[in-house]
Amino acid sequence: MAIETGERVVFGGWLMRKRWGRWLVTALLWTVLGLLFAAPGFSGPNWKRVLLASLAQWWSWGAITPLMFSVDARLPFTEKQLGRRILALLLPSLAFTILYMYVFTALSAGMGLTGWSAVSGTRLLVNAIRGGILWNWLVCWLIFGARQTFRYYEHYLASELRLERMQRSYSQARLNALRMQLDPHFLFNALNTVSAQVERDPRLARRMIEHLGDLLRLSLEARDRQEVPLAEEMAFLDHYIAIQRIRFGSGLRIEMQIEPDVKYALVPCFIVQPLVENAIRHGISRRTSGGAVTVTARRCGERMDICVTDDGVGLPPGWTLETGKGLGLSVTSERIAGLHPNGDSRFTVVPRSGGGTEVTVSLPLRWTAGEVNAHTVD
Repeated sequence: MAIETGERVVFGGWLMRKRWGRWLVTALLWTVLGLLFAAPGFSGPNWKRVLLASLAQWWSWGAITPLMFSVDARLPFTEKQLGRRILALLLPSLAFTILYMYVFTALSAGMGLTGWSAVSGTRLLVNAIRGGILWNWLVCWLIFGARQTFRYYEHYLASELRLERMQRSYSQARLNALRMQLDPHFLFNALNTVSAQVERDPRLARRMIEHLGDLLRLSLEARDRQEVPLAEEMAFLDHYIAIQRIRFGSGLRIEMQIEPDVKYALVPCFIVQPLVENAIRHGISRRTSGGAVTVTARRCGERMDICVTDDGVGLPPGWTLETGKGLGLSVTSERIAGLHPNGDSRFTVVPRSGGGTEVTVSLPLRWTAGEVNAHTVD
């Protein structure tokens, strides 16, 4: 004796409900067609007979359509071999048309529209040849054509979805590759900074290692995310700045100007740190007197602008972003463009008025799930 588990019963019941639901929708579709074709005769005195005849006609097509589709599905030709499919369906379509006429006549007799004698013998076939068979044959081909159109659309939609998934996977892989380029670049620079302090001041080196450990921990926690709230990005930046302050002492001044409105806006992960690192390495470290780096983030309408400025040595003469950017700026600009492929983002590097460099990243505002309603513009 077979014992069905609860899961099988539930799954079987779900399949049964799905199957009955599909049949119900199909029957409703053919009924709607019958009502539409009968609508012009509703104003006449024989509207009831017209309605029944129209329903009998389309219900008959609905009854044999599964058989038509089954034969069509078994043809050894693909959707691209349309000519061969048409030739292969010529004789079956005639057979289906004659079958339809028998089903229609039987259904009409059952509805009281005609006598059962119309179904027997050769009378039905003779009447079909005299008139009506060409129109019904055309309807048969229209049904085949509708199925072919649906299959083409289904195939096209599946291809589009596959292409979209491939593009998304490629973009994700490319962004991850860019992050892998950036993380070792930052790590090597941080280790060089620590190694320079090991013999000079072991206590400072120990504090720098602690901050470096926190940086690596935050980096691992965010390894599967391409975007993080700005607050998390700034927490990561704080540990990096702590290392650099230990190294440069009073020669490095850092100022943060983060507006509360953008605190939880989404930004590309690890986007601010390489900009600050670039300002310190190429701007401040080349001055014996040190300098200042300012990080600002503010809302501008439906956009957020993140700006990193320094009062260092500035850009070399003739420097351009296209030809002169190093690894940090190159990876950052490519990641921003990859996350916003529609040109919604802007990345600029220009000389700062009064000396130094100004780097600006402009992004469309996107919020974390918990902050969407709180920052919706009325």
